[in-house]
Amino acid sequence: MNPRDRQTCPDCDASLDRRTFIRTVGSAALIGAAGPALLSGRFAAAAPTSKSAAETAVGRFFTSLSEEQRKTIVFPFEHELRKKINANWHVTKPRIEEEFYSTEQRALIDEILKGITTEDGYQRLLRQTDSDSGGIGDYSVAVFGTPGSGQFEWEITGRHLTLRADGDSVDKAAFGGPIVYGHGLEKPSENLFFYQTKQVNEVFKALDAKQSARALVSSAPVENDVALRGEKASFAGIPVGELSADQKQLVEATLKVLLAPHRKEDVEEVFAILKAGGGLDKLHLAFYQEGDLLDDKTWDIWRVEGPSFVWHFRGAPHVHAYINIGLMS
Repeated sequence: MNPRDRQTCPDCDASLDRRTFIRTVGSAALIGAAGPALLSGRFAAAAPTSKSAAETAVGRFFTSLSEEQRKTIVFPFEHELRKKINANWHVTKPRIEEEFYSTEQRALIDEILKGITTEDGYQRLLRQTDSDSGGIGDYSVAVFGTPGSGQFEWEITGRHLTLRADGDSVDKAAFGGPIVYGHGLEKPSENLFFYQTKQVNEVFKALDAKQSARALVSSAPVENDVALRGEKASFAGIPVGELSADQKQLVEATLKVLLAPHRKEDVEEVFAILKAGGGLDKLHLAFYQEGDLLDDKTWDIWRVEGPSFVWHFRGAPHVHAYINIGLMS
């Protein structure tokens, strides 16, 4: 049996027998390394706002909620649930597909999702949620704070997913805080995010013998340990600052591939935060021997980390990815 075909994951034991809220009509082409060279951008010009497409849809969604609905899915902005991350959890009990939500509200949820993703990212999201949990309808949403009158954040959670829209309510935190994505299929040809591992491993292939020895680490850290650790911390792997100019260009192109599913405003904020935190040179690349599924030296677990940036990708037995990007106060 191919180890990549195993479907075991104690963190992901969830029913897949759910009717679908919305289905993909076909796969979109990977956007690859699209996006401008953003490391020279100004931080003040980055980040979504309360007037961004997703956030205006969040405002209309909030206004549409009845008092009973608000009692169930609306929380104070500083509620502890807003800061929780997990590869398989529900921030509130009502599923999107349930009668708790109206047809119009489900349409607004779909509009929000389109607003925080690119076309490829949106189609990939629909395919992933359909594969992992029967569709977006089996996922849950919450609103923290009050859109239009101060800080607010909309959040969707479920199997292999935590995404947010906050209009930059959380200062200098990309995506409004930590996010999670994944996919339960382990076969490389079927997993929707294996292309990211292939791209990151292109960086590993570009390293010379001494560099690759430094970048390769035996054991991976806990996957959800993505707290920002600041300037004084030490990080596993090889510093990007020690790479050649062409290797650094490959790292930047790789970051753009990783970020390609997300809307332009969030990508711009990521690069602005990265620049303010010292730039590419402050990042470290670590590839883990643990979890090499086929012993093929295509490293399935990898991590990009620096003072203001953590992207932990656990590709074995299937994908769980935890991302946290922001400036420490």
